[in-house]
Amino acid sequence: MSRIAVIGIGNVLTGDDGVGPTIVRVLDAGYDLGPDVEVIAAGTPGLDLTAYMADVEAIVIVDAVKARGAPGDLRTYDKEELMKKSPVLAMSPHEPGVREALLNADFMGVAPRTFRLVGVIPESVELGCALSAAVEAAVPRALAQVLDELRALGVAPRERVPPRAPDLWWTRKPEA
Repeated sequence: MSRIAVIGIGNVLTGDDGVGPTIVRVLDAGYDLGPDVEVIAAGTPGLDLTAYMADVEAIVIVDAVKARGAPGDLRTYDKEELMKKSPVLAMSPHEPGVREALLNADFMGVAPRTFRLVGVIPESVELGCALSAAVEAAVPRALAQVLDELRALGVAPRERVPPRAPDLWWTRKPEA
């Protein structure tokens, strides 16, 4: 069992909502994080995110976030900041969301001690497999923030030389 989980969440078929899975796949392709870190592209787990939280000491989630600011701006939240907002009524594949999963994990006694959410403000979450230019440009900054969060948790990321190509299967053009 890993001590730390880095989880990218979002729907890769709805534009900028796929930024979480994109970033974690770029992270996994470019860095060896050691045996204590598990990197997961989780899709849109909803309340099932609770299962990913069980038995880990720390979790870093990467996702598109609704926040004030320009598309591509980063926001980082800890558990206390995220919990200030009230839970929402389920209205989309993302709901219940991260807050509700954290509440559920707390209730079940399996919540990680450390929680961080690295968020990117989306430009468009319409049907399509490509990130907008603003969000694509934010990927290196968000990746750097995730690496900083891991370093704060005592992880020493090592760059892969050469790096692997990230498996961004949803961006591939169909073969003729």
